Amino acid sequence: MKPATVLVVDDSATKRYLLVSWLTRAGFTVRQAETGGEALSMLPGSDIELVVLDVKLPDMSGFDVCETIKTDTRYGAMPVIHVSAHAVDVVDRTQGLNRGADAYLVEPIEPDELIATAQAVLRYYSARRRAESLAERMVRLAEATLAINTSTTLTGLLQAAAAGAHEIFGGPVVVLTESADGEGTAVVGSPPAVRPWPLPQEDVGVGSLVRTDDAADWGVVTWPEGESVTVAAARLRPDRPPIYVAVPTSSQNPGFPVLRQLSQTVAAAVEAQRSYDEEHRIAVTLQRSLLQSRLPEVPGVELAMRYEPAGAQTEVGGDFYELTMLDGKLLVAIGDVAGHSLHAATVMAEVRHAVRAYAVEGHPPGTVLKLVNRFMRTVLPADSATICLLTLEPGTGRVRMASAGHLPPLLHTAEGTRFVEPHGPLLGINAPRPDDFEFVLPPGGTLVLYTDGLVERRDADIDVGLAALARAATTVESNLDAFSRRLMTELGGAGQQADDIAVVALRRQ
Repeated sequence: MKPATVLVVDDSATKRYLLVSWLTRAGFTVRQAETGGEALSMLPGSDIELVVLDVKLPDMSGFDVCETIKTDTRYGAMPVIHVSAHAVDVVDRTQGLNRGADAYLVEPIEPDELIATAQAVLRYYSARRRAESLAERMVRLAEATLAINTSTTLTGLLQAAAAGAHEIFGGPVVVLTESADGEGTAVVGSPPAVRPWPLPQEDVGVGSLVRTDDAADWGVVTWPEGESVTVAAARLRPDRPPIYVAVPTSSQNPGFPVLRQLSQTVAAAVEAQRSYDEEHRIAVTLQRSLLQSRLPEVPGVELAMRYEPAGAQTEVGGDFYELTMLDGKLLVAIGDVAGHSLHAATVMAEVRHAVRAYAVEGHPPGTVLKLVNRFMRTVLPADSATICLLTLEPGTGRVRMASAGHLPPLLHTAEGTRFVEPHGPLLGINAPRPDDFEFVLPPGGTLVLYTDGLVERRDADIDVGLAALARAATTVESNLDAFSRRLMTELGGAGQQADDIAVVALRRQ
């Protein structure tokens, strides 16, 4: 361990020589000053760890020097030992201690007493610095934990962990784990940079461990010369790869409490992110596989469909749509199962297939909804859904429509824009249903069906969103797909919305 550096401040050359000699023989590195002003000028930015200070100085009192050291942040937490051959009574010693001195020695001083006092004071300050360092690191660990757990991607999580580790420990940092595609991914430095790097070929059991490695084993980043690397590894499940946090060994507290806790925090967050990503990926794949991918070709009718899932970190929803030709009529349905989860997606598939099955039997829209409602109350009693269902005769434009609690379709004609508002209770409720709503879609008329993600916002009333849709649909592009894209862009937030959006537009040519 590097010997402590002591500053001896005394205007007496003889006494200063004795103090320096005793401290040097005891292994200390010693520097000297003759006045208080000289001592104060030497301290800022120096490696001095202890001041042995005479009370009687030619330019200022040692009491004043001590008080300046203790109250001015430029000097840091610096221990001071007073020595005096003149100010020796109780009042002097009391004043010295009250103004910040850590010890007060009265001459004649025995060498052993001086050395023992210096060592005791340094031990106390060393322990105090370790405690303060640990407390500060725990605060930074809490901040890093918050940043890690609020990250929304695996890469962002690792970058937050690397930034937090650098803030806590300083120096080079490596956070390493396996990416979703099975490749080792290391995040290093500040600002964090992502680099490919293979995981160590070793068996890390469930739990955590801390070890010291050669810097060459972690060459993904440049380490200080002569520095070894302390590595914390953590693993929550035997079927998951471990995570590693590597930092300079010289930065560590005894027992590695902060590094160990950081590695465990990262491992828990990575596991949660992996689990979420897997569930979300499965749910999105399932939902997309269950939705219609191609539109039917209907003579005299132009069709457009747009579907936009919610922001990447929102659970999959239950939005669905259906466009099918049955017995010369176009069947159009759009709906939304309550909830956002894999369960909602599976219920959506069942409801969609039930709608198709009952419609194939030739039932009108209102009867289809009655049958689907009975199906849901029998098979899915805990679930509910909204749906708007219609049939369109392409030749005449005759529309027959029924709704189960769904938002009203928007009708654009040469006369203007208005909402078509068929009414009916949502699916899953035992309540009477009104007769079908009938009207004629004129040539050139456009009908827009949509789910609530297009118009509903948490910070505004639904009427605000409906009014915005009506304004956006005042003009309808000649290309219906372009019109649908514009609605999604203007109202849906370009993929940043909190809910799925489905839009179906049809125009009678």
